[in-house]
Amino acid sequence: MTLSVNVYDLNGSPSKTVELPSAFLTPIRPNLIRRVFVHVFSHQFQPQGRDILAGKRTSAESWGPGYGVARVPRMKGSWYPAAARAARAVGTVGGMRRFPTPVEAKRKKDINKKERRLAFKSALAALANKQLVEQRHGIQLPDNLTLPIVVVDEFADLKKTREIVGFLKRIGVYDLIELAKKKKHIRAGKGKMRGRRYQIKKSVLIVLHKPGAAVKAARNLVGVDVANAQNLSILEVAPGGHPGRLSIWTESAINMIAERTQK
Repeated sequence: MTLSVNVYDLNGSPSKTVELPSAFLTPIRPNLIRRVFVHVFSHQFQPQGRDILAGKRTSAESWGPGYGVARVPRMKGSWYPAAARAARAVGTVGGMRRFPTPVEAKRKKDINKKERRLAFKSALAALANKQLVEQRHGIQLPDNLTLPIVVVDEFADLKKTREIVGFLKRIGVYDLIELAKKKKHIRAGKGKMRGRRYQIKKSVLIVLHKPGAAVKAARNLVGVDVANAQNLSILEVAPGGHPGRLSIWTESAINMIAERTQK
């Protein structure tokens, strides 16, 4: 069994057909994709720990029995706001944590090699499922559009953002960029102060066969990710562990992923 798709030129017209690798025929298993995504995503976690003196920088001591109050350590002194206030103990203001996270804690999760490879192939197969792609993004794709979208290799050499926008409009998928632009919003919570002020929805994944000029031309489009076929990961193919992302591939990138998935 084989699966063929159209190869579009820069004008958005089908020029020929190409046969997809066998990986795109793998059964789609959302549970496996989600499991492997969580494990691979954990490799980005940074080690964290606690200061060994956190909550201990105080002169607080327990009064002992006989005062009709709890025996927790209390601040020394009198006639100032913090006098006799509980400190140092777990549950007090500015006190210690019960079981602080050690720096040596293992945060990276392991996954079987065969399981990881199968999940990646399953996520690739979801890229060719039109119903799944429309369900994930909440859009209606043109009836004559074949997925994944394969374009000629000259696409990687486009230098202007307007050229990529024009191609997306000609094949009828630019509405996804507009939808991601509307859903961009300010994050709730203190993450606004920590370099991640906006939450941006994922839109189109562009897979190239070489680091061409299109990398810079597409990076200003909302939710668009540009990846190399040689380094493609399940983090880009199924972000959030949800399969069915709309993707655009150059013809040589399809050949590269065919060689990679046959290993």
